[in-house]
Amino acid sequence: MARRELTLAELRALEGQDLGTTGWHLLDQDTITAFAGTTGDTERIHLDAGTARAQGLDGTIAHGLLTLALGPMFLQGLFAVTDHSRVLNYGFDKVRFLEPVPVDSSIRMAVHLAKVRPINGGSAFHLTQDFELKHPDGTVAERPACVAEAVVAYFD
Repeated sequence: MARRELTLAELRALEGQDLGTTGWHLLDQDTITAFAGTTGDTERIHLDAGTARAQGLDGTIAHGLLTLALGPMFLQGLFAVTDHSRVLNYGFDKVRFLEPVPVDSSIRMAVHLAKVRPINGGSAFHLTQDFELKHPDGTVAERPACVAEAVVAYFD
């Protein structure tokens, strides 16, 4: 999907609508290892295939927080707001990790603008983010890897 440029008024008007779905993004072992090094989360199921297999997995898996951390990149790929003074990650109302993301899988994000509410100086946009999962063999998982209710604040 092509990135759209929107004004705040145009984005507010999309309340209750789907904003789009991104392209697929590969999560390879180098990316997983780099995330582990950056965060200090060196749980072995992310770094050692033997340990992961001993715990019932087919190999290493991506960190759930790595999947979630790609949300801003995906949002920036879908749209840009052209007339704001500042934008802030306002947090999450809910996050659930539903499926493990095996190494060499791909994820993409489908976004729905669930709610817009006024805040001091701007608006808070409540975005439902479904992180869809495509396994290394090309099959798409029935359930998303992660579902998050993100809140992004745009200030006039």
